[in-house]
Amino acid sequence: MNELIEKLKSEAGLSDEQAKQAIAAIKSFVIEKFPMLEGAVNNVFGGE
Repeated sequence: MNELIEKLKSEAGLSDEQAKQAIAAIKSFVIEKFPMLEGAVNNVFGGE
């Protein structure tokens, strides 16, 4: 996931905290819309 954080920081100009918040929002959105993918999403983005 660090690679994605770095990509968001460099390409979107986000701070470290903003990148982490963006990932959390995307993760939450995908799980909400596609609950059957929760396991896969947690594997990619880390379960919390």
